Amino acid sequence: MAPTTLRLAIAGDFPTIAAITNHYIRTTTIHFGYEEVSADELRALWQQHEAVYPWLCCIDASGVVGYAKAGVFRARAAYHWTTETGIYLHPDRCGQGHGRPLYSRLLAVLRAQGFQSAIGGIALPNAASVALHERLGFAAAGRIPRAGRKFDAWHDIGFWCLDLQAPDHTPQDLRTPAAAFAASTAGEGRPGV
Repeated sequence: MAPTTLRLAIAGDFPTIAAITNHYIRTTTIHFGYEEVSADELRALWQQHEAVYPWLCCIDASGVVGYAKAGVFRARAAYHWTTETGIYLHPDRCGQGHGRPLYSRLLAVLRAQGFQSAIGGIALPNAASVALHERLGFAAAGRIPRAGRKFDAWHDIGFWCLDLQAPDHTPQDLRTPAAAFAASTAGEGRPGV
């Protein structure tokens, strides 16, 4: 595996992020989108929530080779400390050891921010994603049969949940992704992997 760097996404990353995402939209049921997304659309989504939800990129000499992101789980106020996460790697970089460190770092940032739990939604079947989530400590939390239809077939969705804090943790105001990223670099909030 070539040397990589993990960092917070920046505006200039979004053409590559869109290209990676569009591969999964066009060719798989991993992403339930039907229509390709533009760099501008994804950049706007990131900018709308960047003060709360981190997007991280895995970078090597060729540029962005994958990204992991957090986002709104549900909109009501009581869900503020829960986030839904996702990870996408360039198709040529799958199986090369980039996913686990990238996703681990996202979880470390979320933990350092003060999120209570992370939810991974997985279109099934997807053995590689299930294995990654479970290696990182996520536990199966439920399955919705026939939740989505793509490529003329129904697909189930499974949800995996990870506690980022102890059950008796008293929630505080969430730290910004930038502050939490710096803290996770210093060793705070590292996931137990």
